Amino acid sequence: MSPQQTNDQPKSDTDGETRQVALVGIGLKVTSVLFLVSMSAMIKLVGDGVPVGQIIFFRAFFAMVPVFAYLAYRHQLKEAFYTKRPLGHLGRSIVGCCGMGLGFYGLTKLPLPDVIALRHATPLFAVVFAAILLHEKVRFYRWAAVAVGLSGVLIISWPRITLLDGATSQDELYGVVAIVLSTMFAAMATIFVRALVKTEKSPTVVLYFSSMASFFAALTAFFGWAPLDLYNATILIGAGVLGGIGQILMTECYRHASVSTIAPFDYTSIVFGIVLGFILFGDIPGGQMLLGTAIVAAAGIFIIYREHQLGLQRKEQRRITASQS
Repeated sequence: MSPQQTNDQPKSDTDGETRQVALVGIGLKVTSVLFLVSMSAMIKLVGDGVPVGQIIFFRAFFAMVPVFAYLAYRHQLKEAFYTKRPLGHLGRSIVGCCGMGLGFYGLTKLPLPDVIALRHATPLFAVVFAAILLHEKVRFYRWAAVAVGLSGVLIISWPRITLLDGATSQDELYGVVAIVLSTMFAAMATIFVRALVKTEKSPTVVLYFSSMASFFAALTAFFGWAPLDLYNATILIGAGVLGGIGQILMTECYRHASVSTIAPFDYTSIVFGIVLGFILFGDIPGGQMLLGTAIVAAAGIFIIYREHQLGLQRKEQRRITASQS
């Protein structure tokens, strides 16, 4: 065996191990998406008879159960509460609660696949807010992707917002408006998180959001909560636990692969949403909804790809600058 062959073998082994680790990350991502879509389906099962604030409380409070267990297992529970930026967590929590509340309201008014498809507009709005709030340089290609993606949102929403033929209820119109607004708040929340993770650990961000959201939601009890039977209470508790597990799996998946590798698999939620929507609610997506979803997904994946390419260019530029200094 030649020296070259000897040197090549470890590299092949390393490449194989890297692929296996990436597959673990992808598997965790897809599983996290399944848990989060199942959480949304469970909330929809409860219907609109439960106030949104009450739903947020169950979602946030019981999500902390698996999160606490996970942090205790990793011996990170004590350090997870340490923060240098309490006001940053407060701002992120307020924005996140607004997005969550609007999202849950829209979920009770629209078919599950439509809600999930519209939620994928979040990366599009994130580009807009990054340019406005963080003064990030956004070039033509990403602006074009945002415009194309928003056209997909309009295609999905149009049957719900025309109200011209009388077949669309006003509740559906309110649902569309609520979901679109929730994606805007979710995009703003990503801006907060991107700023927070520069100094804060991921478990800290999750814990402070869950605890603050629970507190804010609990205050809505003064306006009246619905009495829950055993079925609805079990569903809401289960939704909270599933949401917490989904957050943990999503955090873990990024330990095994890069964001650019994992992020496109977020769109598996569309498939899960269509399947669960049909099984649980008899929702059958129309051709217009599927076309709009494909456009939104394509625009989102292009933005992810573009961000990855720009990241590689920035790293190469830093390497060249460092070598010349």
